[in-house]
Amino acid sequence: MSTYLGMPTLPVYGRGNLNAVDSFPTAARRELGNAQLRANLEHATHTIRDKRLRVVGELPDWEDLRNAGSAVKESVMARLPELLEEFEKNFTARGGIIHWARDADEANEIVRDLIRAENVEEVVKVKSMATQEIGLNEYLEEQGIAAFETDLAELIVQLDHDKPSHILVPAIHKNRSQVREIFLREMPGVDPELTNEPAKLAEAARSHLRRKFLSAKVAISGANFAIAESGTLAVVESEGNGRMCLTLPETLITVMGVEKLLPAWSDLEVFMQLLPRSSTGERMNPYTSLWTGVTEGDGPQNVHLVLVDNGRSAALADEMGRSALHCIRCSACMNVCPVYERTGGHAYGSTYPGPIGAILSPMMTGIKSEENSSLPYASSLCGACYDACPVKINIPEILVHLRSVDVESKRAKKVPTQMDLLMKGASWAFSRGRNLGLLEKGLPLGKLAAGRKRKITKLPGIAAGWTQSRDIPAPPAQSFRDWWAKEHEDSRPAAGTANQGENQA
Repeated sequence: MSTYLGMPTLPVYGRGNLNAVDSFPTAARRELGNAQLRANLEHATHTIRDKRLRVVGELPDWEDLRNAGSAVKESVMARLPELLEEFEKNFTARGGIIHWARDADEANEIVRDLIRAENVEEVVKVKSMATQEIGLNEYLEEQGIAAFETDLAELIVQLDHDKPSHILVPAIHKNRSQVREIFLREMPGVDPELTNEPAKLAEAARSHLRRKFLSAKVAISGANFAIAESGTLAVVESEGNGRMCLTLPETLITVMGVEKLLPAWSDLEVFMQLLPRSSTGERMNPYTSLWTGVTEGDGPQNVHLVLVDNGRSAALADEMGRSALHCIRCSACMNVCPVYERTGGHAYGSTYPGPIGAILSPMMTGIKSEENSSLPYASSLCGACYDACPVKINIPEILVHLRSVDVESKRAKKVPTQMDLLMKGASWAFSRGRNLGLLEKGLPLGKLAAGRKRKITKLPGIAAGWTQSRDIPAPPAQSFRDWWAKEHEDSRPAAGTANQGENQA
């Protein structure tokens, strides 16, 4: 007997800012040419990484917390339809209104209609990965609605007409001198004598945003967690801008992926220890805001929640990869990844960069999405991301799984590919020692191909990808097996000796 988990037989794949424009190798090669980017990333990721190690080291039960977080998320994925219904019942009972969106297009249209119902043309926003994923800001701009980011890093990126390159620190690829130039160029009313001191830059942003907070009638937020047993939403942040957005406007619209659920209040205790330590290297978040529906005379009186699928059901249907949905957006995997540190987030093309993006984006769009199919290869498989993940997502294992899916999706049904032929040949060679011995007879040909420099620098066909970034040393004059046979030829036991010994024993 099997249990139906609500997973569709035909997955609805995600849209919006999930699909890369260029393949990862192409984009990475372009980003590697930016020396300032690499310097900024190295400094920032090492700083966050060191802070995280210190605060994680203070907890003797850190591994127990990771196990607990992983177990809670596994439970959520197994019971997702049931928990969503429970959350909807409790959220609506307290005056909130829920809207369901299958993809980015539906979610954007719902938000647009809610804003127009309030007859406004400006909204303020709390940092939200879900709204970046669906491309909400760009869509609202097309509809004549201005959405102002209030998180400092998001504001920097928005003013520079750029895209975020990190989950936690969207402007990680910019230094303070670059930020000063952006403010002077794009921010209305900024002091022309503005310096690049962090305190002065923060003061300029605060003055700019305060006017927006006090005049906004509609705010848009994301959500870090949603508690099913009470219908409560939670946002954690460091600057207080979220608290301003969540309390001052008359209307609050939250956009959230369906996987953000926690079953009970007691589960929040685990994640409020895991998230701040893994993300900012802090023991607790400076601002944690929780709200349950509408409270008369206090805070927003029109509270909406847009629950978005946008490819999450497709990821959930993948038995090997569904744990990617456990992600709590802490960015710990990115801060330890040697590939991300050198290329930055823009190379991944999606809202979700780094190791988690390399598995989450192609799962949400489908591995057949041409450019996203290169993302599972954007890794050295060193395993540092798995060690750092607070909910123990085995990213390397899922990367290997997705590589297999990618290869299978491109395999010709009738005409074998070069990879098919190579794998068939390898299977034959390693199936018997005699077969491998025959291949080793061809070692002298390898020496000829290496030439005087004793290096093979170019291989034909699919193997050219290997020599594109590395050389192969010339093979030895004889194989180890041949050397061993000659060296130990005299010491071989005579025929039948071994059997006689066994009989005597």
